[in-house]
Amino acid sequence: MYYSTRLADLQASQNLRQLPEHSANQPLIDLSGNDYLGITSNYTLREQFLGSYASNIPAFSASASRLLGADQLENQRLEALLNDYYEGGHTLLFNSGYHANVGAIAALSQAPILILADKLVHASIIDGMMLGRRPFQRFRHNDVKHLHTLLTRRSADYEAVLIVIESVYSMDGDFAPLDEIIALKRRFPNLLIYCDEAHALGVCGPQGLGLARLHPEIDFVVGTLGKAVGSMGAYVICRTAEMRNYLINSARSLIFSTCLPPVNVAWSRFILEQIPSMEAERAQLQEVSQYLANLLGCSQASHIRPLITGSSESALALSAHLKEHGFKVLPIRTPTVPPGTERLRFSLSASLSTTQLAPLKCALQS
Repeated sequence: MYYSTRLADLQASQNLRQLPEHSANQPLIDLSGNDYLGITSNYTLREQFLGSYASNIPAFSASASRLLGADQLENQRLEALLNDYYEGGHTLLFNSGYHANVGAIAALSQAPILILADKLVHASIIDGMMLGRRPFQRFRHNDVKHLHTLLTRRSADYEAVLIVIESVYSMDGDFAPLDEIIALKRRFPNLLIYCDEAHALGVCGPQGLGLARLHPEIDFVVGTLGKAVGSMGAYVICRTAEMRNYLINSARSLIFSTCLPPVNVAWSRFILEQIPSMEAERAQLQEVSQYLANLLGCSQASHIRPLITGSSESALALSAHLKEHGFKVLPIRTPTVPPGTERLRFSLSASLSTTQLAPLKCALQS
């Protein structure tokens, strides 16, 4: 049967995925998560949040979709905070980054548009493009000249062109050339820019509120709440109220999903209120990022750092080796990354110290 054959093929190619097991008996230094500011282990913030509600904690379930739910208060308060942060933005809350990208991209694709997406955008964006059933093309990663060539050839044939990028890319940890991409708007007035800030929020930009916040020319900004914010959910910030209203009426992942629990939305807002003042955490993250970059011989001190092994087998072997030395660094394999670029992905947190990372050098050399 197909399913058995498919699993056997994945096993043979060393690409069979398995859920990691929890092991309380073997504490590991986690270098694979996205808790960039160390919020999930910050018990002080947790106690402050719970203490602010006394016995009147928000509900643990919304029990309905956003369009049907009776309790909208926490959603509206979170969206209002983000609107203030993005000065005139129009925020719409989604259940996850996957829901946000799939729902928004597919909805925007209902118009007669062309989508040009960076080659390394997240799978959720690719799925949104596929569901939208509109023409799309992927330009070479961070290659503005290639993007310009595609726009010159094709933009005049469409009502609009949607450029889809990430401000910080999740597998390589590098940055999009935002200034250069935004400059294309001056030559191609039918451009719309969609920027996913999943790995920048909390870490990058003034007050840790992302890089897109510096660029009001960006039409759609996506942020996730399950990474640096230490919660769950995501949002899309539209530059016009009309586009927010359009997504409310067209994004199927919003319309047909039960809304986030109010207690989680309240926690997200509480943490987002703290984010601008968490400069110490960002400084610590930068310190350990620079330390790891030096250790790996890299020039770019991003909080995400890949170590390319070149095959699934070698990625699995190195991951197992580091686990024996007390480090959890899970392998990233095909199809998440292209064949030949299999890797370990180091993802750092402000809860780490350079002292904890020091044994990693010997582990990698042994």
